[in-house]
Amino acid sequence: MTTHGVRTFDTTDWDLGSAVEAKRGRTVSVCIPCRNEAGTIGELVGKVLPFLAGPNPLVNELVVLDDRSQDGTGHVARQAGARVVHIDEVHALYGRGAGKGNALWATLAASSGDFVVWCDGDVTSFEASWVTRLVMPLLLDAEMTLVKGNYARPTDHGGGGRTTELVARPLISLFFPTLAGLHQPLGGEYAVRREMIEQLPVVEGWGAEMAMLIDVAERFGAPAIGQVDLGTRLHRHQDLHSLSHQAAEVMATVLARTPAAAAFATEVLELLRPNGVHEALNLAERPPLAVARLSPKP
Repeated sequence: MTTHGVRTFDTTDWDLGSAVEAKRGRTVSVCIPCRNEAGTIGELVGKVLPFLAGPNPLVNELVVLDDRSQDGTGHVARQAGARVVHIDEVHALYGRGAGKGNALWATLAASSGDFVVWCDGDVTSFEASWVTRLVMPLLLDAEMTLVKGNYARPTDHGGGGRTTELVARPLISLFFPTLAGLHQPLGGEYAVRREMIEQLPVVEGWGAEMAMLIDVAERFGAPAIGQVDLGTRLHRHQDLHSLSHQAAEVMATVLARTPAAAAFATEVLELLRPNGVHEALNLAERPPLAVARLSPKP
């Protein structure tokens, strides 16, 4: 079905067998960008690995991107069976960047699948079936570009979605209403079609997911975006002090893509704290990967 332009898929009849059949020789990468996720990454990798087994697996590669972790995240992921790529390996080829979006861009550069499934490294409720549900719409419909996960975030486990409800959703409603049907626009679990995503820039900071949604809708149309139900999502929560910086970057990224406010994207933007501290907002963009590959860093 279609809701405000975004398509919502019923996953009832989807299983591993039907997803493998729908692949038809194409490849799937699962990519997990991480920074200091040693406590959760091992179990997450262990749940994905069975999807790489057998003569005709659903997942063809599992990449963990270690974004300068200080807690041994890369070692834990490697021991669990993932291919681990350090962020500096990507920077050596394409120049340095910083932020969550930069890590997403790096996993795209470090992987090769026709479809990429992203998952945050701090998720504790991950189920392997999420991979099937996220990638299936892309396998079945050539027009689909990006599929987001939709899930419940129980309040008795910390809830979540504060930046979504207080920043992302109001801005979407005001400026990009065709995306208003998305339940979790900032969620870290989603799948993309490589040939289309590589045509788009990726914002380096916390605004990466919002920028990607807006850019996909603008380039390919809102119906190229879908969502699927993943059940319940549990993860580590950030404190309000950290969230205010995240929220500012999300807000600035969205406003930079609105016709009325695009001009201010050229300014150096900062979050001004009451104690006088000025924190720069990261609105820098990685170029479309298809362009970056034509002129890698010497």
